[in-house]
Amino acid sequence: MVDKQESRIVPIKFGTDGWRAIISDTYTIDNLRRVAEGTAQWMVQRSYQKLVIGHDCRFGGEMFMREAARIFADHGIQVFAGDCIVSTPMVSLAVLHYHADLGVVITASHNPPLYNGYKLKSSHGSPSLPMDIEAIEALIPDFAAEPTHAFSSYLDDGKIKLVDIQSPYEHHVREGFNLDAIRSSVSLSYDAMYGAGQFVMEKLFPEMKGFHCDWNPGFKGRAPEPIAKNLGEIVEWNKSFPGKYIGIATDGDADRIAMVDPFGKMIDSHHILLLLLYYLAGIKGQKGKIVVSCSVTNKLAKLAAHYGLEFITTKIGFKYIAEYIIEGDVLVGGEESGGLAIAGHIPERDGIWIGLTVLQLMAETKKSLAELIEEIYGIVGAFVYDRIDLHLNPSEISRIAKYLSQPNIEKWGSYKVIKKDQLDGEKYYFENDSWLMFRRSGTEPVLRIYVQGQDSEELKSIQNEVLQELQLNQS
Repeated sequence: MVDKQESRIVPIKFGTDGWRAIISDTYTIDNLRRVAEGTAQWMVQRSYQKLVIGHDCRFGGEMFMREAARIFADHGIQVFAGDCIVSTPMVSLAVLHYHADLGVVITASHNPPLYNGYKLKSSHGSPSLPMDIEAIEALIPDFAAEPTHAFSSYLDDGKIKLVDIQSPYEHHVREGFNLDAIRSSVSLSYDAMYGAGQFVMEKLFPEMKGFHCDWNPGFKGRAPEPIAKNLGEIVEWNKSFPGKYIGIATDGDADRIAMVDPFGKMIDSHHILLLLLYYLAGIKGQKGKIVVSCSVTNKLAKLAAHYGLEFITTKIGFKYIAEYIIEGDVLVGGEESGGLAIAGHIPERDGIWIGLTVLQLMAETKKSLAELIEEIYGIVGAFVYDRIDLHLNPSEISRIAKYLSQPNIEKWGSYKVIKKDQLDGEKYYFENDSWLMFRRSGTEPVLRIYVQGQDSEELKSIQNEVLQELQLNQS
C-alpha cells in the first residue's frame, strides 16, 4: 500500500529563474522546507557559512522567508534576513555587503498573484550559475523535518540576524547617479505594480507621480509584469500630459523594467538595451562584451559591431548571461523580458538602476528619448517589436511542437525564411532584419510568439499569417 504522504510528493525543478509554484498547491511550507534543506546541504558540503535572505510583496512572503531561515540556521549557517519587504537587487547587493556565500529571495517575480517562488543568488551578487542550481536540485529531499527551534530562538542566539537591506541599496543608488540633474531634466512617473521597488523609489523621488505604490499581495488580480497590457494607467497619464513625463515600471521584485515615453508610447527592452549601449559605448567610450538572450533584437548586434564590440547570444534565462558577467568585461547584458544589467553595478538585473541610467543619459545629453532613439535608428535602422503570450492546453502545445519540429520550414505565410536558429526555441529570420520566434515559457504554461518587423504594418502582417497558419486565435 502506498503511503499517502509519499503519493503527494512532487518533484521540484527550477525554471529559467528559480522555483515557482502556486501557493497552497505545491508552494507549501513542507515543499519550501525541502528546497531550503537541499540548499542548506549544498552549502554545508562546500563549507559555506553565510546566507542573505529576503522577501518581496507576495502573499506569505515573510512567513516563507522565516521558515527557510530556520532551516538554514538549523544547519549552523549564519543568516542575515531582511527586516522588511525588499527587491531582488537589494538582496543581491546585500550578498556582497555581508560577504555571504549565497542569497535567497522569496519571490515569484512577474508571475500571477497565485504564485510564490525561490530565487538563488551567488556570492558574486548574481543569479546562481546553472551547474550550482542543478547540484542543489539533486539534493532536494522528499521530506524535510521541521527545524528544531522557533525563529525567535534563532534570533536570540544570533544565528539569524534581522538586517536593513533596503537602506544600503538606497545609498548605493544615490552614490551612483546625479539625482538632482535627473530631476531638473525630467518629470518622473513610476508604476511599482504593487511590487518591492515602491519603497525606495518613494524615498528617491518623493515628487514623482506614483502608481500602485502600496502593499497589495494580490496585485489586484493582475500579474506584476511590466508589459503594455498591464500598464494602462501610467500610459494614459503620460498621454494626458504630452511631453512632460517619462515613465518607469518595474515588476514584482523590481529586477525587470519597462519605460513609457512622454506621449504614452511603450519603450520596450530592446530599445532600452540599445539606449544603454549607445550611452556607455557611443557617448562614454566604454568597452566590453555585449551578452543577450536569443529573443533580443538583432539590431543590438549591429550596434555592437558599429562600436567594434564582441556580441554573444545565450539561451533565455539571466543565469546564462550571469556566467559571462561573473567572468568580467561585460558592458551590457539583458533579456527581452526586461531584465537588464550594465557594467559598474552588481552583476544582476535591476529595473530601478537601468531606468535611472536612461534618465541620466537624457540629463547629460539634454536630448529626448525620441531624439536618442532616432540617432540609434540612423545607425541600425528602425524596427518595431511585439510578443504574444498564448495560454494553451497540453494538446495544443503538442500539436504546435510537432508542427515546429519539421526540418525544412521555408516560409511563414508570405515571408520567406532565410535562416533558422534553435538555440532556445525556434527562431526564423526574414529579409530586412525581420524575424519570428517561438518558445514555451520556463515559468508558466504559456507559448510565447516573438516578432520583429520593419514597421507596425509588417509586424501585424507577420503575426496574422503565423496565427492563421498555426490555426490559433490570439488571447
